[in-house]
Amino acid sequence: MPLLKVENLCKSFDNSSGFFFSGRFKAVNNVSFTLDKKQTLAIIGKNGSGKSTLVKMIAGITEPDSGQILFERHPLSFGDYQYRAQHIRMVFQDANSAFNPRLNIGQALDAPLKIATDLTEAQRNKKIFDTLRLVGLYPDYTNLKIKHLSVSQKQRVALARALILEPEIIIVDDALGSLDASVKIQLLNLTLDLQAHLGISYIYVGENLGLIKHMADQVLVMDEGKIIEQGTPYQLFTAPAADITRRFVESHFGRLLTADSWQNDALPT
Repeated sequence: MPLLKVENLCKSFDNSSGFFFSGRFKAVNNVSFTLDKKQTLAIIGKNGSGKSTLVKMIAGITEPDSGQILFERHPLSFGDYQYRAQHIRMVFQDANSAFNPRLNIGQALDAPLKIATDLTEAQRNKKIFDTLRLVGLYPDYTNLKIKHLSVSQKQRVALARALILEPEIIIVDDALGSLDASVKIQLLNLTLDLQAHLGISYIYVGENLGLIKHMADQVLVMDEGKIIEQGTPYQLFTAPAADITRRFVESHFGRLLTADSWQNDALPT
């Protein structure tokens, strides 16, 4: 049984380009896929391909027009925020805008616990301390203002906020791709360690194929709201069937990968 099953998901938006054209365009058009436990699914595509709209529907931020999303066979409904927040969480691309900068770390992590749990203050504090340790931060960081943190620390706090309710799925919306190489490698290793120890499944949306090569089990390629190709990173990066996938791979690696070059263990840049 898959952990997550997406069936025939669709979403359209109004499209207005001045006086001469108006109507609706299909941002996500009849998309279906599954995600298994302890697996990572990467979604790639050019800007406007529909990948961000797709994951926002899974996270409960955007309402689908049709189709369904099932978590462990349980249909998810738009507006089921408390239930969904306990099972599916999202780490956004820009950590600088993901928090109220006036809050300290403890306040940022306490908010979802207050909203979604009945834990006492003492129990919430223990949960905050334990979660900070999971992401490599000290418990006494709770009093630090978020605006004073480095980018790496902000991303760790963002990951801690996603982890705090012990979800089964975390959606990572290109939160690693824009970081410098050393921070990127640290956070990549952290996400893989958390997956190994906690059994988390990830949905990663981004364009860094080097990251995807190291972290993903399956890759979806989207274009104009549809899935045009799906497979393992090895399959898609060595022998893509779609021209769009080929261009992505050649743009990132300079060429299609081969069996020999796939064995190169160089970490992503």
